Amino acid sequence: MVPEPRSRYAVRFFLLSIVLLVVAVGLALALLQLFPPVATGPSNRFSPAFSISTWLLFIGSECLFRAIESVRRERQYPFRRWLVLALASGTLFVAVQTYALTSLIRRHSIDDASTDAAGFVAVITVLHAMHFTVALLFLSYITVQAFSDRYDHEYYWGVTICAWFWHALGIVWVAILIVMMIARFYS
Repeated sequence: MVPEPRSRYAVRFFLLSIVLLVVAVGLALALLQLFPPVATGPSNRFSPAFSISTWLLFIGSECLFRAIESVRRERQYPFRRWLVLALASGTLFVAVQTYALTSLIRRHSIDDASTDAAGFVAVITVLHAMHFTVALLFLSYITVQAFSDRYDHEYYWGVTICAWFWHALGIVWVAILIVMMIARFYS
């Protein structure tokens, strides 16, 4: 059997990444239309969408954990299913996070940007979102490779690294939430 050319993997990765990002942006725009953010109000009030996105991050983390367990046992179908569920969770996370960040930024006064805690929280949240987008791209690559039979019980290092990256971003997100709560009570 002749191995598939690497260019096919690249095309699949590119297409999957574009689809996921378009879906995330489309869902974020739909949320903004359905639940328009209020431009006025206290800048230290954070959107409940941050709670929803936190759950989505943890769901994706659990899916990746289960994917690793499945590939270790050479259960390819559940392995791929868990990866797809993690992709769905990550895409929803990006959509909900985009909505929550937009709500936070629209409520924030430009005059208070340099002294208000909400401005700092917005910046670190945007930095986290950028890193999470990289994690979603990483997961897209892993998923394309998984559907091409790249991983088995002997070789699944890429999946493990991807899961560690996701878990690390989850820990960072919990730290950001703690900063958000502190900023809420002290601003």
